[in-house]
Amino acid sequence: MAEAHQAVAFQFTVTPEGVDFRLSREALKHVYLSGINSWKKRLIRIKNGILRGVYPGSPTSWLVVVMATVGSSFCNVDVSLGLVGCIQRCLPQGCGPYQTPQTRALLSMAIFSTGVWVTGIFFFRQTLKLLLSYHGWMFEMHGKTSNLTRIWAMCVRLLSSRHPMLYSFQTSLPKLPVPRVSATIQRYLESVRPLLDDEEYYRMEMLAKEFQNKTAPRLQKYLVLKSWWASNYVSDWWEEYIYLRGRSPLMVNSNYYVMDLVLIKNTDVQAARLGNIIHAMIMYRRKLDREEIKPVMALGIVPMCSYQMERMFNTTRVPGKETDVLQHLSDSRHVAVYHKGRFFKLWLYEGSRLLKPQDLEMQFQRILDDPSPPQPGEEKLAALTAGGRVEWAQARQAFFSSGKNKAALEAIERAAFFVALDEESYRYDPEDEASLSLYGKALLHGNCYNRWFDKSFTLISFKNGQLGLNAEHAWADAPIIGHLWEFVLGTDSFHLGYTETGHCLGKPNPALPPPTRLQWDIPKQCQAVIESSYQVAKALADDVELYCFQFLPFGKGLIKKCRTSPDAFVQIALQLAHFRDRGKFCLTYEASMTRMFREGRTETVRSCTSESTAFVQAMVEKSHAKADLRDLFQKAAKKHQNMYRLAMTGAGIDRHLFCLYLVSKYLGVSSPFLAEVADDGYGVSYMIAGENTIFFHISSKFSSSETNAQRFGNHIRQALLDLADLFQVPKTDS
Repeated sequence: MAEAHQAVAFQFTVTPEGVDFRLSREALKHVYLSGINSWKKRLIRIKNGILRGVYPGSPTSWLVVVMATVGSSFCNVDVSLGLVGCIQRCLPQGCGPYQTPQTRALLSMAIFSTGVWVTGIFFFRQTLKLLLSYHGWMFEMHGKTSNLTRIWAMCVRLLSSRHPMLYSFQTSLPKLPVPRVSATIQRYLESVRPLLDDEEYYRMEMLAKEFQNKTAPRLQKYLVLKSWWASNYVSDWWEEYIYLRGRSPLMVNSNYYVMDLVLIKNTDVQAARLGNIIHAMIMYRRKLDREEIKPVMALGIVPMCSYQMERMFNTTRVPGKETDVLQHLSDSRHVAVYHKGRFFKLWLYEGSRLLKPQDLEMQFQRILDDPSPPQPGEEKLAALTAGGRVEWAQARQAFFSSGKNKAALEAIERAAFFVALDEESYRYDPEDEASLSLYGKALLHGNCYNRWFDKSFTLISFKNGQLGLNAEHAWADAPIIGHLWEFVLGTDSFHLGYTETGHCLGKPNPALPPPTRLQWDIPKQCQAVIESSYQVAKALADDVELYCFQFLPFGKGLIKKCRTSPDAFVQIALQLAHFRDRGKFCLTYEASMTRMFREGRTETVRSCTSESTAFVQAMVEKSHAKADLRDLFQKAAKKHQNMYRLAMTGAGIDRHLFCLYLVSKYLGVSSPFLAEVADDGYGVSYMIAGENTIFFHISSKFSSSETNAQRFGNHIRQALLDLADLFQVPKTDS
């Protein structure tokens, strides 16, 4: 209990003689330092808010405007055209700072200069917003930039040349436009044409036209009105209805995983790897709080929206019976840790000082060495976050709303993030094809109770030092967590480093109090609910077939020689592979981002097009010359790239239809057309990892008799090789 006594600033005991107070100087010192640190953060936020609020202006530019106005006055030049005199006459009369004419004149010129400066900032922001609404540059051929785009790029660079902070461009980003209904309907019909026979297509066309002429105009008006009022007409509804209102388990259905560097090994010491990684994560959080991270820029000049990064840390998803909510704290000074069925609270700071990697290594080693057993019901407690949301919400209200259970749950939910220390070892072994799939399965769901699926992300540490993440999807999309992971892995590998024996550099402070065990009082009724949630989660996890592999014959290097985008190349290969696997085409969705707009998240690209199906059918027939096949391929790739660009520029299909559907539900309007959307098939994630490598992660369900992830993976391999063969220059005799 020593650490518990050190965790409070004072204790008191009620005795017959009165109340006996005992103060802890060390605890009071920590309270004082924490308060100082909190005020520093507040001041930094205030300063950043001011600097961000006046971007692209600055205090220096304000001073320049004031000095120019004052200087012109001394030269008897009235740049204000009489406005300074009007301001001076409006200043209140009387004693005080306004008494002397010189003071009144200076104050009037300062007020005028500030007005000019603010007006200039507003003008520059509106001009930048107008410029960022231009997307013609995305549709131009590589190497064939028009004069208009060149002038546009120069203007954007000129207006955003000052060093921006993370959120400097937020108010300058344009709003996501609401597409015309006719355009969306036309693109929708194009996307389903290759999947329907003539009779089915005619029926869909009639439904679409009826919807466009009768129902859609009324629904569209509400969306246009919302687009004027809200920052983004899609994102809040998307977060609420696609994520937070979903009642099925987060595990597998929503959460996703991120792998470690699979081809680089830093250390086998589990606690040491955690020490470096978590230190780097909190460094990243500090940069995030101070807005020192540069905004992501397309082509180096077009800013991407950064709002999703706000909830990366100190965030948890709280279950509700009808809808969940995202709880975000401005700060958190600890992480919650799970190991061998026990939960711990590990402080990240000593007073106001962030713990060094060697201190964190020592703290994690203390947890790993702790021999204490789990408390009754504690081991599988996190299965509640892996099961149904309604059951978790009911259990939370019934068993975790008071006492030590509430305090322990708050320690988890208010943590910066969650850390899972696994006893198993996973790592990609190029000699063992199954190793990557087993690694992915461990990150995706673990044993269904050693991940806290509600946290914004869980850092997963295996016994051999390998790591990974399991991320909740509601608060942000994968590129956001990828930005964090890239920074953390780079800092770990190139800046922090390890000793020859694999430990963190430096000597730890043994006087640090050890991590605190969280205390639970879980009754039998709650244990039964936990077991029920575990069984639901286990059935779900056991049904997941995950096949991961590294494709080594080529990467983006060869693909670029084919004069097409790597993404289009892989997407067309997936169409060919799926047709060979299932003997038919299916509706295919590929995610694209809409972060060029304020609070933009994602849009979907419908990759199965008439052009791609024509190419696939020609490949399967095996009767076409290579030149003809290449021509068909280029048409399909060009179509895919154009659709991807349309989706990125706010002219996609699915988000618009989704919002029209929601409005129809709000208004109680039924639409046979809007009820026609559905999807089925494989889940495929891929990463083009370099000039000669592509990683694929393919998922399906064992319960489906029609799908097989490994079989589909083999078809993908062959499809990629067949596409590459199309573009090989035939050898000639010398």
